[in-house]
Amino acid sequence: MIVSERVALAPYTTLGVGGPARWFVEATDEATLREALAWSRARGVALRTLGGGSNVVVADAGIEALVVRVGLRGVTTREAGRVVDVTAAAGEPWDDLVALTVARGWAGLECLSGIPGFVGATPMQNVGAYGQEVSDTVVAVRALDTTTGEAVTLSPAECGFAYRDSAFKSREPGRYVVLAVTYRLQPGGAPTLGYADVERAVAARGLTAPTLADVRASVLAIRRAKSMVLDAGDPNRRSCGSFFTNPIVTPDAAARVAERAGDPTLPRWPQADGGVKLSAAWLIERAGFRRGQREGTVGLSTAHALAIVAHDGARAADVLAFARHLRDSVAERFGVRLALEPAVWE
Repeated sequence: MIVSERVALAPYTTLGVGGPARWFVEATDEATLREALAWSRARGVALRTLGGGSNVVVADAGIEALVVRVGLRGVTTREAGRVVDVTAAAGEPWDDLVALTVARGWAGLECLSGIPGFVGATPMQNVGAYGQEVSDTVVAVRALDTTTGEAVTLSPAECGFAYRDSAFKSREPGRYVVLAVTYRLQPGGAPTLGYADVERAVAARGLTAPTLADVRASVLAIRRAKSMVLDAGDPNRRSCGSFFTNPIVTPDAAARVAERAGDPTLPRWPQADGGVKLSAAWLIERAGFRRGQREGTVGLSTAHALAIVAHDGARAADVLAFARHLRDSVAERFGVRLALEPAVWE
């Protein structure tokens, strides 16, 4: 194991801001991960893991921890009757895995096309988009338990999945390092068409019986139009994607938001638990912000009101200050407090 010191983390993140890691290790196998854990425990320093860097804001002062960039690779498949189990190592690029499953005709991940980052982050965030969440298909997560140093396999129930959340993220943050994830997919299954944007995109192409590949192409086109895919030529590329999650409120709270907005057509989606999901982007725009609006070196994406973009010269402090401005404005206007989606490393 090679431990480097004072390694700049900004180049390892899509936002491109932040200071260095006090110590840094590249781990391409489980043995290195175990060694890194032992190293950090022996010295009493914190251990942080980094994947594709698409969902993290690193403080300008950096982080006094051992940061391990997880680069475990490999994909295996196992057919089990009418389903196929696909196990991918944590360092596999997520969209490459989605492309593979779509090419093989395995339904279940097609609407999650174009999301940046690595496989290891998907159960942590319970990544979801356009009518699908990874919790719909995850059947097992293999992880290194940092409290014991042993590898364990967790069931979906043990993962504690919720909307953009999991036990990995909120119940026991930092306890587990994801090593691999197993997804159960449907060979020959129909694509998911439960989201209006996707339905419209498919219909616009004159497709009456869209394939998995058709849905993937439509999702990629939608995300590209919103600058939600990684593209070196996109002026909005330096972002974390959605900076806030869509808030889930009570029906009464949703009614109050509609009343404050003076708009009974407030976008809202009833949830199975009785809550109501609202659009964070809608709230931000109705609070007085516009796409492309800038405050110094940071601003909103020109393509989507949920993405904060770091321009040349931006610091992490600038990004977080702008995020606070958005959040405070929405809270004052509508009485709804937005939650950050990316992790903030301080």
